[in-house]
Amino acid sequence: MTATRAATETRSTGGVGDSPPRPDGVPKVTGEFAFSSDLWVEGMLWGATARSPHPRARFDRLDLSAALAVPGVRAVLTAADVPGDPLYGLEHADQPVLARDEVRFHGEPVAIVAADDPDTARRAASLVDADWEVLAPVTDMRTALDPATGQVHPGGNLIRHVRVRRGDVTAPADVVVTGEYEVGMQDQAFLGPESGLAIPSDDGGIDLHVATQWLHADRRQISACLGLPPEKVRLTLAGVGGAFGAREDLSIQVHACMLALHTGRPVKMVYSRDESFLGHVHRHPAVLRYEHRADAGGRLVSVRADVLIDGGAYTSTSTAVAANVATLGAGPYDVPNVALDCRAVFTNNPPCGAMRGFGAVQACFAYESQMDRLAVAAGLDPVEVRIRNAMAEGSLAATGQLVDAAAPVAELLRRVRDAPMPPPLPADPDPRELPGGIGGTTRGEGVVRGIGYGVGIKNVGFSEGFDDYSTARVRVEMVAGEPSVLVHTAAAEVGQGLVTVLAQIARTELGVPQVAIHPADTSIGSAGSSSASRQTYVTGGAVREACVRVRADLLARAAGLLDADPAALRLQAGTVVSDVDGAILGLAAVLDGDAVEHTVQWRHRPTWPLDPRTGQVTGGGRVHVQYAFAAHRAIVDVDVELGLVRVVEVATAQDVGRALHPQALLGQIHGGITQGLGLAVMEEIQVADGIVRNPSFTDYLIPTILDTPPMRVDVLELADPHAPYGLRGVGEPPAISVTPAVVAAIRAATGRPLTRVPVRPEHIAGVTG
Repeated sequence: MTATRAATETRSTGGVGDSPPRPDGVPKVTGEFAFSSDLWVEGMLWGATARSPHPRARFDRLDLSAALAVPGVRAVLTAADVPGDPLYGLEHADQPVLARDEVRFHGEPVAIVAADDPDTARRAASLVDADWEVLAPVTDMRTALDPATGQVHPGGNLIRHVRVRRGDVTAPADVVVTGEYEVGMQDQAFLGPESGLAIPSDDGGIDLHVATQWLHADRRQISACLGLPPEKVRLTLAGVGGAFGAREDLSIQVHACMLALHTGRPVKMVYSRDESFLGHVHRHPAVLRYEHRADAGGRLVSVRADVLIDGGAYTSTSTAVAANVATLGAGPYDVPNVALDCRAVFTNNPPCGAMRGFGAVQACFAYESQMDRLAVAAGLDPVEVRIRNAMAEGSLAATGQLVDAAAPVAELLRRVRDAPMPPPLPADPDPRELPGGIGGTTRGEGVVRGIGYGVGIKNVGFSEGFDDYSTARVRVEMVAGEPSVLVHTAAAEVGQGLVTVLAQIARTELGVPQVAIHPADTSIGSAGSSSASRQTYVTGGAVREACVRVRADLLARAAGLLDADPAALRLQAGTVVSDVDGAILGLAAVLDGDAVEHTVQWRHRPTWPLDPRTGQVTGGGRVHVQYAFAAHRAIVDVDVELGLVRVVEVATAQDVGRALHPQALLGQIHGGITQGLGLAVMEEIQVADGIVRNPSFTDYLIPTILDTPPMRVDVLELADPHAPYGLRGVGEPPAISVTPAVVAAIRAATGRPLTRVPVRPEHIAGVTG
């Protein structure tokens, strides 16, 4: 496999609202798709990383002699060899390219090696040594802000404190429920490890082919660290084997480029699985303290929350995650009085950053657990108490933002409540239908069924005044005698199906069946990150606008040839058709050997920052551009004696605005539910005294197909008038409220409070918790 990839092309006639085949679908299923770990060029070297065995330690020097003595080793580089800025970071540059004097987390890179083959590179990396002065790590987020606790960074351990205030949280109430909840550290668990190929160029620059989520953010950081102008750092998206937020931060990027520039040869780096667990950010663990106050009828009077999230050793996206926790922390409910605080803190635990639903997931587990407590205290059904408080179009969010599009929270809840129930467990069940499955540890005698509900809210796109835009170039020309569209953006296809959707938009707007998607790279302007459920919205909007401009030019040309009004012409099946007399003109005649091309930079509606004093959005504007909602009903069977859980079924209802590719949309919902289920009952990075104890898929468990239940999916299409095609971002909401729904169902079956996720067998069986 060479380092470059051809444009992704499809001739399907599917437009917006259809479900054409994904052009990368068959190659991925057959194993022919080239992922970043498959890249190869003649004469390349292999890179490897030497990492700290300690979560916190100082060192004066690194001993490289043993590594350099290994035959086949071509370079061993340290912090002293970083040619530019020694620090990088997605939001704040505070993470060393290579640690110089101090390491702050287990697995922090201290040196990099280039060698003739991967085994030699890894062996040499393992021989890098230091005289470590091991220090006591800061590992408890609860004490990180205590003045007596050591400082992870000289400026202190507070990354950001976000406060949201509205009304009076001491207003009189008849019912008060409080709770403290905890969310463990979840991993994105993508299957394709961090990997890429750096190729030095004749102009002194570098070409990097890499699996990432944001090409231009990578280039900004890489060029600064290499001391090169951005135009000499050229990135091309390589095949991505999953992301879910963990590829927003740099991993191999600067290291591979440093080694390639130093040796003058291409360098490929591929993390092993355990290294991948150490080398990327995880979901923030959280401790959440809540107080809900309501009147006698169960209507919310106030919500108060104080939340800590563990950012680990460096900032990453902790500032944005803290903002989401605080601004979405009251849930999808009408609450007149709020006092919401979220503090993100530094520790010597692994760095934490973006993961699907970032911030909203942690908050939702707490506020939905509270709504169940409120239902009990008010004597209401758990669905009814949610419906009575449900946000709707015209509601005010906790930040004071007006919800000016559909917010069908009550309808989503009714739909999951009224969905048909699965059949009861038979008297003589198949072992595969029991908790524990074919392990055969239960015969059904201690199995109790429970039902639980959850509903969540998530922002779409970047918020707080961020200049959130995407760039798209659309070109129409004749190729091999047929009209063809070429769409070029820097948007990262990370498995979500974006390349299919962009082609659908081009076909819909231009009426040309043949569409090719240019490989994403930095030769065009930024498309932003493939995160925050934003790419279909923002890059889709950019492609649509570019197509509109191309179409206007084509119709203007055709109007001159037909002596017609452009408003009476349309594009259809590669031709121009007159709605007046039915005249048809082929695009070959319109183009006449030329091409029509437009490049646009497209933005969604602006957002505003929060007022740091009041925690309200300034100027009566928007802190978030769009809200998305989903509801879940989980049905579980629990062996209450052994602590085993089987999720029998999940029913979900979600408003998607408009389904651009209905089949892919279902895939997003299924995948999100599965990740939320994993957080509920099995997925957690185990960190003890700052050391990651389970960096493998042997010990870090994710749901397999045997753990994944049948799913009833009910899709609402209530168009958002402010969004392209009325669409609403769909990638994250499925993962948000399924976790509290599953835990609520386990509570219903066991009667235990279960205030921490993931729920473990000992919590259910009463050994702990």
